[in-house]
Amino acid sequence: MGRITDAVKHIIIINIFLFVAPQLAPALGLDSLFALYFPKNPNFGFWQFLTHMFMHGGFAHILFNMYGLWAFGTPLEQMWGKNKFIFFYLSAGLGAGIIYTLVNYYQFSGVYDQLISIGLSSNDIQNILSTGSYNNQILEYVSEAQLAEFYATYHTPAVGASGAVYGILVAFGMAFPNAKLALIFFPVPIAAKYFIPLIILGDLFFGITKYSVGNVAHFAHVGGALIGFIIAWYWKQNQFKRWN
Repeated sequence: MGRITDAVKHIIIINIFLFVAPQLAPALGLDSLFALYFPKNPNFGFWQFLTHMFMHGGFAHILFNMYGLWAFGTPLEQMWGKNKFIFFYLSAGLGAGIIYTLVNYYQFSGVYDQLISIGLSSNDIQNILSTGSYNNQILEYVSEAQLAEFYATYHTPAVGASGAVYGILVAFGMAFPNAKLALIFFPVPIAAKYFIPLIILGDLFFGITKYSVGNVAHFAHVGGALIGFIIAWYWKQNQFKRWN
C-alpha cells in the first residue's frame, strides 16, 4: 500500500468534510440534498447519483469505506495514475447508484402495480407513501412486509462510498489476484481472487433474499463491483496506459 496517493487523499478529505459538515450545520440540509433518494421522492435530484458516494450514515460507515479506499485504492492509483483512478472511482460509484436505483424501481413498481390492480388509485397509493397508513384489507393481496419495503424504498436515501469501493476491490483482485486478504470477523488470510468474489456473492445473496442485517444497500455494492469489473477488464484487454 505504501504512502497515501494524491487522489485517494483528496477523496478521503472530501468524504470527511461532507461527513462533518451536516453535523456542524444541519440547517444547510446537505443530507437531503446530497443523499440518493428514490426518483419518485420529491427530494430526488439527478446530481445525487454522484454526490451520494461522498456522504455517510455514521462513523463506522465512513471509517470502513475510507480504510478500503486507502488500502485497495492506493496501489491502483500507483499503477494507473491519478486521472485514470479518479475516472474509475467515480464511474464505479455512479454505476452503483444507477443499478441500485433500477433494482429499487423494479421492486417498487411491482408493488405499485399490485395496488393498482386491486382498485387503489394513484392518490390512494401516494397517501400510503406519505402517511404510512393503509386499510388492512389490502393485506389480503399485498403482504405487510411488501408494504413496509415499498414505504422504505420511497423514503430511505442511500449514502456511502461502498459501491465505488467495491469497484476498487474488484479491480484490486484482478490486478493482484494472489494478495492475501482477511475479514475482521474471519481473520484467515484468503487470496484476493477467492476472497473478493465471495463477498460479492454474499451481497448478491443478501440482496435477493432480504436476509440482510441492518439497512445495507447490497445492490449498490453489486453494481459498483460490476462496473468496476467491466472497466478493469476492458483496460486490461486494451492495455490502457497511465493517465497522469
